[in-house]
Order: sequence, then C-alpha cells, then structure tokens
Amino acid sequence: MSLNRRTFLESSVAVGAGATLATGVAAAPAQAHGPRPRPARRYSFTVMGTTDLHGNVFNWDYFTDKEFDDKAHNDVGLAKISTLVDQVRAEKGRRNTLLIDAGDTIQGTQLSYYYAKVDPITARRGPVHPMAQAMNAIGYDAAALGNHEFNYGIPVLRKFEEQCDFPLLGANALDAKTLRPAFAPYSMHRLRTPCGRDVRVAVLGLTNPGIAIWDKANVSGRMVFPGLEEQAAKWVPKLRSMGADVVVVSAHSGSSGTSSYGDQLPYVENAAGLVAEQVPGIDAILVGHAHTEIPEYRVRNKVSGKDVVLSEPLKWGQRLTLFDFDLVWVKGRWVVEKVGARVLNSNTVEEDPEIVGLLADEHKKVVTYVNQVIGTSSATMATVEAPWKDEPIIDLINHVQAETVRAALAGGEYAALPVLSQASCFSRTAAIPAGQVTIRDAAGLYVFENTLEARLLTGAQLKDYLEFSARYYVRTAAGAPVDPAKLTNADGTPDYNYDAVYGVTYEIDIARPVGERIVKLSYDGRPVDPAARFVFAVNNYRASGGGAFPHVAGAPQLWADSDEIRNTIIQWVKAKGAIDPGQFASVGWRLTRDGVPVF
Repeated sequence: MSLNRRTFLESSVAVGAGATLATGVAAAPAQAHGPRPRPARRYSFTVMGTTDLHGNVFNWDYFTDKEFDDKAHNDVGLAKISTLVDQVRAEKGRRNTLLIDAGDTIQGTQLSYYYAKVDPITARRGPVHPMAQAMNAIGYDAAALGNHEFNYGIPVLRKFEEQCDFPLLGANALDAKTLRPAFAPYSMHRLRTPCGRDVRVAVLGLTNPGIAIWDKANVSGRMVFPGLEEQAAKWVPKLRSMGADVVVVSAHSGSSGTSSYGDQLPYVENAAGLVAEQVPGIDAILVGHAHTEIPEYRVRNKVSGKDVVLSEPLKWGQRLTLFDFDLVWVKGRWVVEKVGARVLNSNTVEEDPEIVGLLADEHKKVVTYVNQVIGTSSATMATVEAPWKDEPIIDLINHVQAETVRAALAGGEYAALPVLSQASCFSRTAAIPAGQVTIRDAAGLYVFENTLEARLLTGAQLKDYLEFSARYYVRTAAGAPVDPAKLTNADGTPDYNYDAVYGVTYEIDIARPVGERIVKLSYDGRPVDPAARFVFAVNNYRASGGGAFPHVAGAPQLWADSDEIRNTIIQWVKAKGAIDPGQFASVGWRLTRDGVPVF
C-alpha cells in the first residue's frame, strides 16, 4: 500500500452545523449624547483531548485479570472517557466541542496485542480494531500518531487508519523517497456560530522523531521523522493563511525538552515546550508521550510574546484534558481572547454502557486467551523487590533471552563467546505463581512489544554500560538508613531504564558517586578483562539507543529477532512445561556500601 495513499494538504474536515451562543456580554452603557455601542460578538468552545491510551478500552487489567487499580485509585479506558465526553458535550453543546488524541493508541494491552497478532485486523475479512470501534463510537475528530503506532508494522497501522472515521495526523511522518507527508498533516474543523463567520479550528498532528530509532526495522527506508519544531514552523503559517482562526497542535512529544536516545538523532524527543516557545501562531498544544499529568502549563512564545497553553492528560484514559477557548469578533475576524486548560479524572464516572456493550465480545475473547495455561512453576516469583535485589523473576527473563541468543548463534563465528543479557523491571506487581502459569502471567513480565537482538560488546564497554545503569540509585552514605521507597529512580530515571545484567557478577556501591559504582565485575570467577568480547542479548529499544545507554547502539549487531520478547518467554514456558528457579536463578549482583551488602 502506498505511503501517500492519503493526501490532506489541501483538504479539510468540516465539523458541526449550527450552534448556540455559548457566552455573551452585556452592552456597555451608552454615552450621554451618543448612540449605544453594539456589544462585542463572542463565541466559546472546548477542545477535549486524550493521549497514550495504549489499547485501554475497559477499566480492566489483563495481566492481573481483574478491574484496574493503582495506589491513587485511578481508572483507565475509553469506556470511562466516553462518559466524561458525553458530560462535556451535554454542558457545552456537542457542536461547540472537538475531541482529539495525541497518540500511542494501538499498543499496550493484551486487547491491542490480540487484534494485531492473534486475530489480526490485517487478515482477510479480519476484525475491526477495538480501539477504532470505540473511538469511532465516541466521535473523535482527529488523532496524532504516536511512536507505538508503528510497533506492529506499517500494514497494521494502515489498516487501523482505514478503520478510523477520523484522520490520523503526522506532519513530520514523511515518505522517505518523496519527503511528502505519509499521513494527513492536519485537519480543519468548522464550528458554526450564531454571530458571524464560522470558527475554523486547525489541528496539526506531530509525532515523535524517536520512531526512526525505536522502530527502525519497520520504518527504515520507508519513512523519516524530522523534528517537531521544524515541521510546526512549516505548517502553522500555512494553516493561518488557509484561514485558521485557532491552531491546536496535537503532539506525541513531552514538554521537557529532553531526549532518551542521546545523540542518535539530531532532534529532540520531548519537544512540545520548544514548539510552543519557537513557533508563533499556536494557541494550544495537547501533549503526549511522557505519561505525566499536566493540567495547564503556559509557555511564552519568543516571537509573538503570547502565551501558548499546554496540557497533558494522564495515560491510559485516566484523564481528559479540556481546552476552553473564548473568542471575540474583531475587525472582521475571530480572535482568541482567552485559553484555559484543565483535566477531568475518569475515576469520577462509570463506564459508558454503550462502549462496554459494543466491545463485550472482544473483551471476552481476550480474557479467555490470556488465561490459557501454558505450564507450571515450582515456586512463586515476584518483582516487588526487583528494583533493588537480584530476583529470580528477572533472572527468568534474562535466562530465556540468553538461551535464545545462544541457540541462534550456535555453529557460527560468535558461538564460543560468553552470552550476557539485560532486563528491566517493567512492573513492580508482576508475578509468576507457584502451580499453573498462564499466558497473562508470562506476558506480564514484559509489557512492551520489544524484540530481541544480539550485540557485541567489550569488557570495558560492559563496565560503562553498568555504570550508566547504576545512576538509577540515590547516593546513600555508608551507615545512613536505607529506605527502599526512596532508594531508586534517582533524577527521575524510570524503572525501565535500569538494567540488571545476567551472566556476570558485580556489586553496585551506592555510597559512591555516579560513574564509580561498579566494583568486583567478574565473569566465571575472574575479573572482566576490558578487552574481552561478549555477546549481549538486548531488547531493540535499548539497542536502538532508547535510554541513551552507552556503546550498545553503535555495537555490531550479530543477530535480531522479529518476535516480541514476551512471546519468546511464553513459547519457552510452553516448550519446557515447567519453570524451576533452581535451574537459572542466582545472585549475580547486589547493592553494597564499602563492601557491605545493603540487603
């Protein structure tokens, strides 16, 4: 299918036909001896926004097989969002609202996985994706592309795009050969007012440049992803010249101005704040990608001197952003007078029964699938303490990865080299129970669609890699009390950017400064030679520069797999039939202070 199947460069999406006046102001007092001035014509409307839905339709956790809950008692899913949207539309008038999304829609739950891999939407007479069904029923007007939209390959994404009743936007997702937009860059929406010309609202979609790294296997040679600031600067003036009264950007990019892929690309990953600061003509930005909650954040544009309002609703449908716009008619055109943003919490409402009923069958199919028994375990294993202890459950991931790579390289040039493996604690609530093990148990260890690679590292590079990983711990002096709840995630480092390496032994001295923490690094009982060579089993996110770990992105690739690591784990358990931690678990690393174990 052509990457330029849809071209929206000169098209628009008309929304709404007729609306009631949302706000008004009283006329100013007449002058003593003059005509009464006419009251200013005003109009108000609201743009609602979600982001990082990640395949969540229901308030359900397929990995625990029960209703979703967390420490803050958040709820998730489009069924909850639908109820909030209905409430806002009832209050504002449906024709005075728009609903948009900022990306990462079709990956993240076993529901989304099932309809990409088990019963794929790309099959002949295949099903309609549940996320498309739900978003169509709710009435989305536009959605930006997220980086995870590309995880299952372009054919799945194109089929999802075809099934949506709204455009998928990506002004900086370009065809690699023509450098023309591979998706609609923008959509244009008309809101009819009772007092003058329609309000024309342009929604510009921007996605994440990191796609070129994280999904290289799917997009290399087919698409390129230039920076958000560059493409916003190109498109915003065009949208204004086309008559847009209001420009809203839906950006799958955080607001911090940082990147997790280091210098692998010349673009900023979390660039929404920079777009607001550098590109004039934008009124509001719906922010995505960072999985944080920002009810309202104002950035002063350096060119115009005007504030741009940013808002990021929390992931998975936990929040709904509302951008409230107040416009006034000035000299023959609509002018934005005021913009404010806030978020609504989805845990304050019930699920929309229409959405629940619409997808009840799909939900039941996935619940049945994930509860299939694939083996047994001789012991319970959990990730509760995995962020600060070498736990058997992380060893299981690493053991499967190392064994898989070893088998793939057997008989080849690198077969005699030691195989090491990295793994992260993606969830602190994952567990393998004693007794029967299901697909959801195994899949819960690896919640991302990462695939497996083998890279070649030296002992010196391995040491650097471990030192970088160890920045995850808060420096804690010898003798000082240690609180595990405050020990990890130093400087905001997420759990998924801390790697435990399997196949070597080492200590992490948390009393030492960052960069000097790895001690007693050994392989097979002997200190690691800086010149020694190791095969490194690593996920594609890390191998592509994700997390900006040193050396691995530039290391020679010896082998790569196209199947997800969690599928590899599931197939391994199926093949073995039984999991015995005694066959693979060991204490390969530990936290110390001056040689004394912390735990």
